[in-house]
Amino acid sequence: MNKAQLIDKIHHDVEGLNKKQAEKMLDVLTDTIVEELKNDREVTIAGFGTFLSRVRYSRGGVNPQKPTERITIPAVKVAKFKTGYHLKQALKGNR
Repeated sequence: MNKAQLIDKIHHDVEGLNKKQAEKMLDVLTDTIVEELKNDREVTIAGFGTFLSRVRYSRGGVNPQKPTERITIPAVKVAKFKTGYHLKQALKGNR
């Protein structure tokens, strides 16, 4: 499912909501999650899961263009997601 399909699903499932409003809702949700992660805060949706940011520390690596050359891969902030109980159960088929 892509963003347009998700907007269509929200539009059809929420009575009285037009497509522009559904798109705005999705944009606000994703923008809010991104801002919170950028500020090192977690976003928890009970039963669904938790979005959090972590630092992947710098490490050594190999230059793929010159395999004999060692390089340093810089540290980077990455997004993580921990599934909530209800999502885990739904995926197992228990819900």
